[in-house]
Amino acid sequence: MTVEQRAIKRLIDIVCSLLALIVLSPMFIVISLAIKLYDGGPVLYKQPRLTLDGKVFNIYKFRSMYKNAEQMRDSLLAQNEADGPTFKIAKDPRVTTVGRFIRKTSIDELPQLINILKGDMSVIGPRPFIPKEQAKLSGVRLLVRPGLSCYWQIGGKNSLTVEELIALDIKYIEERSLFVDFKIIIKTFSVLFKNENS
Repeated sequence: MTVEQRAIKRLIDIVCSLLALIVLSPMFIVISLAIKLYDGGPVLYKQPRLTLDGKVFNIYKFRSMYKNAEQMRDSLLAQNEADGPTFKIAKDPRVTTVGRFIRKTSIDELPQLINILKGDMSVIGPRPFIPKEQAKLSGVRLLVRPGLSCYWQIGGKNSLTVEELIALDIKYIEERSLFVDFKIIIKTFSVLFKNENS
């Protein structure tokens, strides 16, 4: 991707994230109220992730788990179904009723539009990992800004191994262009509400 293309990509990120935040603001209000009324905890969940050149930033998500989810994690490590550095349980008991819905529809990821507007992320790029997870993965992933969607988000992420996920990230980095980004955006909309890709 040339310097000019990177500048255009950043401009697209700013325009798309700003417009989406404006259009989706009523949904943000409804989801925020639902989360707050459910258990009184914070609406947003913040977690350190790595972006371009290994810089740390706080990623934003609508909180989908109970307030004490981090404390509960240690007692659930034996049930981890993911390989590699990630942690995943199919029917995670830490997820609230509201959380199940916003995860199924990927609504929980929408606050990352703020990260995109700030420049922490891009609309399209490898998904960001937390520092201790990224330390075990290819550093090539840090050559670009992480994204809201990527190849493995649209390709059945729940059925892929960590090695396959990283291979797809590297494939994107090698092939990245404005046209590739456009194709991923279109496919993201087509799979957004399918259970297997949520």
